[in-house]
Amino acid sequence: MSKIGIPRALAYYLYFPFWNVFFSELGHEVIVSSPTTRVIMDRGIEEAVNDACIPIKIYHGHVVDLMNKVDYIFCPRLVSMRKHGDFGTETFCPKFLGLPDMVRLGIKSLPSIIDTRIDLKKGKDELANICQEIAQQLNNTINEASRAYHQAVKTEQNFQKILEAGHTPLEAMDIMSGQDHKVDHVERYDAKIAVVGYPYALYDEYVNVGLLKLLKKQNVKVFTQDMLSDQLMNRQARTLPKSMFWYFSNRVVYGGLHYLARKDIDGLIHVTAFACGPDSMVDRLLEIESRRRGPKPYLSIAIDEHTGEAGVRTRIEAFLDMLRYRRDKL
Repeated sequence: MSKIGIPRALAYYLYFPFWNVFFSELGHEVIVSSPTTRVIMDRGIEEAVNDACIPIKIYHGHVVDLMNKVDYIFCPRLVSMRKHGDFGTETFCPKFLGLPDMVRLGIKSLPSIIDTRIDLKKGKDELANICQEIAQQLNNTINEASRAYHQAVKTEQNFQKILEAGHTPLEAMDIMSGQDHKVDHVERYDAKIAVVGYPYALYDEYVNVGLLKLLKKQNVKVFTQDMLSDQLMNRQARTLPKSMFWYFSNRVVYGGLHYLARKDIDGLIHVTAFACGPDSMVDRLLEIESRRRGPKPYLSIAIDEHTGEAGVRTRIEAFLDMLRYRRDKL
């Protein structure tokens, strides 16, 4: 049995349930890095290249947190998650594509890295083939890999159902581990706000200084793009002259456009990572569409290693005050 380390960063928030079950069913122990702290972030800043965005720096910190605890670090080379049909070529950010190399060359004395290439646009059987490849690297049999893969697929389907019931990925993971998270049934929320952004910006409570909790404390019903099915989001692709090149960026754009079209949503917040090239285009596109399709109030919150809770709280409170004023005037 080997110890497999999974960094609590980047794609973790959407794909951990699948890989956790897959490795566990193979008989290995999965160890997740600690939640993000100042220490983890500072260590990541030390190890990463200077021009990396804050999510990449934090990922390096999580790798360092794991390196003396595990036999392998799971750091796949994410290329694509789907064929995107008539909507154009879609891939991950270049820093995702080169992430295993950045980690391997930037951090000394690392354990072995599982850097399998994940390119699911090749076809429906590609994920099963990838799982076979990983299992072989870990000295598991073909039958063991097949059994683990099918259990992981079932887990992923259950995870998606919980998300679409109105839970965030972190809440869904808690539910799957036996914790109880009920969807609030408040008769009247002060506001209903869609919060969109890359999952590692939305759900890492340290880096976004507890943004979602702050909104909920203000009696705001929060919606994110990860609560939507792919079918709902992909409908929005047909309303654009061209989709973006990046998978996570398209999810943010499609989710944002879906919520802009809903009359029950009072406003849209985009959480963006400072120095992220693709995100700068996503932010501008959503801002333009919020005026054209709404008009609906729009707020952009940029996060980096210097983001402070007081600043975010002030902007959120001002945004909510504006929503209340607008609602009263209407």
